[in-house]
Amino acid sequence: MEIMAKHGAEVKLLVLPGLMLLAGIGAVSLAIGKIDSLVLGIAAALAVSFVAVHYLLMWIGRHGDPFLLPIASVLAAIGLIFVFRLKPELFIMQALWVWSGLIAFILAAAVGKRVESWADYKYIWGAVGLILLLVTALFGVEIGGNKNWLIIGPIHLQPSEFAKLFIVLFFAAYLSERRELLAYDTKKIGPLVVPHQRVLAPLLAVWGIAMLMLAIERDLGAAFLFFGTALLMLYMASGRYSYLIWGGGMFSMGAFAVYALYPHVRPRIDTWLNPWADPNGAAFQVVQSLFALGSGGVLGSGLGYGFPNLIPEVHTDFIFSAIGEEMGLLGSGAVLLLYITLVYRVFRIALVAKTVFNVILAGGLAALLGLQILVIVGGVTKFMPLTGVTLPFVSYGGSSMVGTFVLLGLVFALSEVGASDG
Repeated sequence: MEIMAKHGAEVKLLVLPGLMLLAGIGAVSLAIGKIDSLVLGIAAALAVSFVAVHYLLMWIGRHGDPFLLPIASVLAAIGLIFVFRLKPELFIMQALWVWSGLIAFILAAAVGKRVESWADYKYIWGAVGLILLLVTALFGVEIGGNKNWLIIGPIHLQPSEFAKLFIVLFFAAYLSERRELLAYDTKKIGPLVVPHQRVLAPLLAVWGIAMLMLAIERDLGAAFLFFGTALLMLYMASGRYSYLIWGGGMFSMGAFAVYALYPHVRPRIDTWLNPWADPNGAAFQVVQSLFALGSGGVLGSGLGYGFPNLIPEVHTDFIFSAIGEEMGLLGSGAVLLLYITLVYRVFRIALVAKTVFNVILAGGLAALLGLQILVIVGGVTKFMPLTGVTLPFVSYGGSSMVGTFVLLGLVFALSEVGASDG
């Protein structure tokens, strides 16, 4: 009875993103004075798809956290509305990416039922993640200032969006096996604790990868996500604050060295420190983003009545700025509350997991998702250096959409394992 009640509540919640999508597309269409029947038809099909995914999961016998898919669907609906508002010609492609993401979610939820057995293949996951990063470093193409894209015919891919999932899988398995060494086989240097070098080696390796990504790919966002997630997972496995201090110091010193040695890395840091030094050049995006957020005020200019297209690439890196301008503090705050709720649900799944591997894996995925949101929102508000990371489920892009839905599908599977074991 409890499961059926959860299913009924989830279906009701999944109706909301469909209605929101149709209403948003209609509002934008009225604002521009043109109603596209094809776009409305696609929006209606997506509205049905959100609910259909729920019934398909029931049909294959998957009963995970009932809030994950509705929250992701609402965020995806918001992203589709704003992609249609900002770049109408990309709406159909974004809709295809959302459908691809929903399929990826189902597949990940299905195969993730036996996620505990994946720990036996930790070195395979680590090798796949490193290969994806190596291929990008060797054959990557620079787009938007970051050399983190692969172009295969008409397809543009960001391998780092999938590499980070493999790295999290590797670290979850590796740290769960060595949690006692992390907690007890240590030595002190002053007031700080240092783990055994055998345990510390993978963290040093990820630190080196992060520095290479900074130097070669100029991808500050991915470097921060990789190392930050690994560091937080190390803390989850050990419970020692000293590791956070050591890791933070390592990243800061490495980033400073890369900044000093490689001139091509400096512009984003310089722009962050003083965007008004070159407001019409390198800092143009950041300055326009601040203007957009400021002009939105509390209630916003209204959907379709702002000027977010003054920001270059607003549909990808700066879509949160467009939301802030046209929906105001209330709209952008609502989006942040959705993200906070989503990250909270994932951490909650980690807290009730029954095995150490599941705890660290769910916690690592929650940290990865939370850090990505922090990095991109911090970048467009000038709280942090701009990194070129996408806003999960909302920004235009296929690699990010599919990769994030895979992450959510794994979390859904972990929530089911925890519930069934309880």
